[in-house]
Amino acid sequence: MTASTLVLWRHGRTASNAENRFQGQLDVPLDDVGRAQAREAAAHLAALGVDALVASDLSRAADTAAALTALSGVPARLDPALREVDAGRWQGLLHHEITAQWPQEYAAWRRGEDLRIGGGETRTEVAERTTAAVRGHADAVDDGGTLVVASHGAALKAALLRLLGLPVTAGGAFAGFRNAHWAVLRRRAEGWSLAEYNAGPPGAGVGAEG
Repeated sequence: MTASTLVLWRHGRTASNAENRFQGQLDVPLDDVGRAQAREAAAHLAALGVDALVASDLSRAADTAAALTALSGVPARLDPALREVDAGRWQGLLHHEITAQWPQEYAAWRRGEDLRIGGGETRTEVAERTTAAVRGHADAVDDGGTLVVASHGAALKAALLRLLGLPVTAGGAFAGFRNAHWAVLRRRAEGWSLAEYNAGPPGAGVGAEG
């Protein structure tokens, strides 16, 4: 048993996204724009067919997944292992505040280096926990099925890279996940391949990773 298609879906916009504030594992809810984005994205994903749905237990991801449940009837299983990167002391700060206090570390993070941000997690640690969670949920789906994973920008990119067999430091080769947008991976004999990236409804904002 294993899914043949993975949809890695970033949550809709939050007030912190709009402010360019680093959320990390803070539980920040969707704003009105984010809820509308989630509903519009859910309409697209429901039309593709959903066999299983899992989400981070942080409300912005859980509520994004709930929009898809409302249309598809597929309940979302919440998994703390799908949370955003733990950014330690950076959490809750505006990006320019992080730049002012930790200029070298922030520049290295933006370059894709594998460092422990704000005393929290490294990219490798995020990749290990999120990829293990995605693989576990995928293995519980019937052969040929589609698994949708509602999570967060940095967490999803870390899992995406690991699933594709790429190093976590290769993240700079991919744009950040836009709010309410998704990537589609297809299972091949040799592993996962990327079929779509940053697909989604028009008009959704980029939103800073983290």
